[in-house]
Amino acid sequence: MRYGVTIFCTDVSIQPTELAIALQERGFDTMWVPEHTHIPTSRRTPYPNGGELPDEYRRCHDPFVALTAAAVAAPGLRVGTAIALVAQRDPIVTAKAAASLDVVSGGRFTFGIGFGWNQDEMEDHGVDYRRRRDVGREHVLAMRRLWEDEEASFDGEFVHLPSSWSWPKPVQRPLPVLVGGAAGPKLFDHIAEYAQGWIPIGGRGLSETIPELRQRFEEAGRDPSTLEIVPVAVVPDHGKLDHYEEVGVTECVFGLPSAPRDQVLPVLDKYAPLLQERTTVR
Repeated sequence: MRYGVTIFCTDVSIQPTELAIALQERGFDTMWVPEHTHIPTSRRTPYPNGGELPDEYRRCHDPFVALTAAAVAAPGLRVGTAIALVAQRDPIVTAKAAASLDVVSGGRFTFGIGFGWNQDEMEDHGVDYRRRRDVGREHVLAMRRLWEDEEASFDGEFVHLPSSWSWPKPVQRPLPVLVGGAAGPKLFDHIAEYAQGWIPIGGRGLSETIPELRQRFEEAGRDPSTLEIVPVAVVPDHGKLDHYEEVGVTECVFGLPSAPRDQVLPVLDKYAPLLQERTTVR
C-alpha cells in the first residue's frame, strides 16, 4: 500500500514546492490537491460538512500549476488531483494540461475527478447541476480520445469534437483516472466504464463496498485486480492502515491542514514514523 497526503494548497498555505520536497524527504509516495475555480459570494449552496465554508475553498491554487511545480521540485513523488471538477472544465484544454503534466513529470500524474457539490460555482461554468455527472462522463470520454488516438474525434450530447490532432500524449497508457464520490451503483458504473479506480472520502464501509465495485468492474469485462482504491482525508493509525491493506486499499491519503509551513511540517513529522515503521515491518 502506498501513502500520500492531500491539502488545499493556497496563496497563504505552505507552497507546493516546499511541501513536495518535505514529502519526498519523509518517504511519502504522492501529493494530492483539490480544485475550486472560484466561490460565488451568493453562497446559495450549503457547505456539505455544515457551518461556514472554510477560507481555503476560495483561495486554492490551480491544481495543474501546483502539481507541475511539485513534480519538478520532487522528482520521486507522484502527484494527483483529488479531485478536479471535470464537468466545469473544457475537455480539450484539460486533456492538454493533463497530458502535459504527465509528460513533464515523467509519468507521475493521476487524474482524480469528481462531479462537484457547489451548484453556484458550476452554474457560472454553464453546467446544469442535475446533469453534472453526464457532462463529466462525456468530458472524460472525449479526453480519452485525445490522449489515446492519433486522430481524435468524439460526438456526444455535450462534446462535439471533429477529427483533430493533439499532442503531447501521456506517458502512461492509459492515463490513470480515479473517480471521487460516495459508493453506489451510479458511481460504480462510471468507474467501470472509463476509470481505473475510486477515491472515497475516508474509509468507512470499504469492507462492503470494495467487493461490490470489484464485481461491477468484472461485469464490465475488466480485471478487478487492477482496480485502484485510494481513500483520502484519512487520520491514520496502525489499526486503520492494517484494515485498509486487508480489504484491498492500494493507497491511503492522509489529510493535512491548509496552513503555513510551521503548522504543516509538524503534522508530517508526526506521520513520518508511522510510514517508516510500516515499511520496516513489511
